[in-house]
Amino acid sequence: MSKLKIGDKAPDFKAVDQDGRSISLSEYKGKKIILYFYPKDNTPGCTDEACNLRDGYEILTSTGYDVIGVSADTEKSHQGFAQKHNLPFRLIADTDKKVIQAYGAWGEKKMYGKSYEGILRTTFIISEDGFIENIIEKVNTKNHLSQVMEGSVK
Repeated sequence: MSKLKIGDKAPDFKAVDQDGRSISLSEYKGKKIILYFYPKDNTPGCTDEACNLRDGYEILTSTGYDVIGVSADTEKSHQGFAQKHNLPFRLIADTDKKVIQAYGAWGEKKMYGKSYEGILRTTFIISEDGFIENIIEKVNTKNHLSQVMEGSVK
């Protein structure tokens, strides 16, 4: 699949959340979505990002947005992560990486001079009618709420 761009129709998906409940983008039709992809539950950067969005969740929902996190972790891992950090939003357990790949959030990463494949920390802001309004690729995990607010929340 080619790389998604602002203005593209957001790919629909069907997956399960941390509680084993089915979740799809189409069920959010008419709502604005912050769909963020992160590498791994309970790692420092991913915890910072989730908690930053949690702390601003009321601001986001008051402006009409909902938040959905996505990683390849299991439902059980997500459930523990969400409970430990009191996350008020749903986390998709994308163990088969179908959602991750549909959004192009999988690719080459580098750490300590080595290349490997993994989840690319990326956030998609999706409009009520299912189109991508903004894409944040250089995520500041400790200040992601501000990036989201500056980039598209009106």
